[in-house]
Amino acid sequence: MATAFEKRPAGSGWVVEDHASFRVARTTFTDQDVLERERAAIFDRCWLYIGHESELPNANDFVRRQVGGRDLIFNRDRKGEYRAFFNSCPHRGAAVVREDKGSTISFKCFYHGWSFNNNGAFATRFAAGTYPEDFNRDGCADLTAVPRLAGYAGFWFVNFDAGAESLEDYLADAKDFLQVVADHAADGMEIVGGIQEYSVRANWKLLVENSFDGYHAHETHSTYLEYLVDAIGGPAELFPSRGNISRAYDLGNGHAVIEGPAPWGRPVAQWIPAWGEDGREEIAAIYAELEQRLGKERAEQVAYGNRNLLIFPNLVINDIMAITVRTFYPEQPDYMNVNSWALAPKGEARHFRKRRLDNFLEFLGPGGFATPDDVEALESCQRSYRNRAAAGWNDISRGMLRDMPLADDEAQMRAFWREWDRRVAEAE
Repeated sequence: MATAFEKRPAGSGWVVEDHASFRVARTTFTDQDVLERERAAIFDRCWLYIGHESELPNANDFVRRQVGGRDLIFNRDRKGEYRAFFNSCPHRGAAVVREDKGSTISFKCFYHGWSFNNNGAFATRFAAGTYPEDFNRDGCADLTAVPRLAGYAGFWFVNFDAGAESLEDYLADAKDFLQVVADHAADGMEIVGGIQEYSVRANWKLLVENSFDGYHAHETHSTYLEYLVDAIGGPAELFPSRGNISRAYDLGNGHAVIEGPAPWGRPVAQWIPAWGEDGREEIAAIYAELEQRLGKERAEQVAYGNRNLLIFPNLVINDIMAITVRTFYPEQPDYMNVNSWALAPKGEARHFRKRRLDNFLEFLGPGGFATPDDVEALESCQRSYRNRAAAGWNDISRGMLRDMPLADDEAQMRAFWREWDRRVAEAE
């Protein structure tokens, strides 16, 4: 049966937009062909998050990361320079680094013992005659570096396309929101503790949408909102100079954010009655430092603004009652692996750090209030896409006619999908 959406405009054909409606074909969440196009057009060509500078505080530190389907080493060499290598021995291909993190001046493959300086240079010595004297003159025995590595505001990214645009150009207007997160502390931010790892039986783009979807909270997370009334201990002071409106912003190149007030406490620096009068004084001191360092407008944004930020395609920073940094990669059209980290100001008082981590675990963690709700919603969507032959389109039209989109509109999702459509179309 013909539908209104069979006439496809220029682009991938999976996204259809006119002046008042925006539709996405449900096959984008289920088809292997779509996933292969995404791997070629997005994960092989976009800047992808690999880690935070605080994870490598010293020269010779390293972490092992899975990024865009590749096993990588992210490290600092003896001189402290940041580097990233494919974790494959040039001899037979075994993983050179098998630990999740550590500190070392060199790497050694366990299979045949080939070793490398932590700047990637081949460092094994062989008996005379084993290899020609000019062996490795072309670097064939060195670790292979990732084509592009760059950082911004403490966040580091890799790109597997040597000809890609610079990271700063790619980030577009998202740079300012990364800087807002970095501005929380004069002495910088740090990843706290380890990594949370879990899997979801749903397409990765469903988690993109969910991560900055302001429309679902009252329905999906009603239990948490009821709990919050008691946890706060009374009304919080909400964004006093900016009003109480949450907005959605298209930041260019597929990046987007929702930003606005919320009732929960923020250790930087929104007090709630449950923290008592001592807590009020401490929060006032934190805010005073922000205002002196950043100015009044920026201090209010840092202290009172909550933001869910997407860096296209799959880096999400939820700067809300705590800060979580999250990435997720597809293994199959209906299966993804998720990694998340807690981020906090260096030197934060112990009891404020505890409040932050409690917030992180009770709402954002895989065992908290929010994440299980979201996982169930995403997996429910994925299961229902079995009906796609008869019911084949998702609607993402909310707020299309609004000049200034609200956070519970879907402008931020449309920003993602337009960039997705543009890139996937190029893969045809």
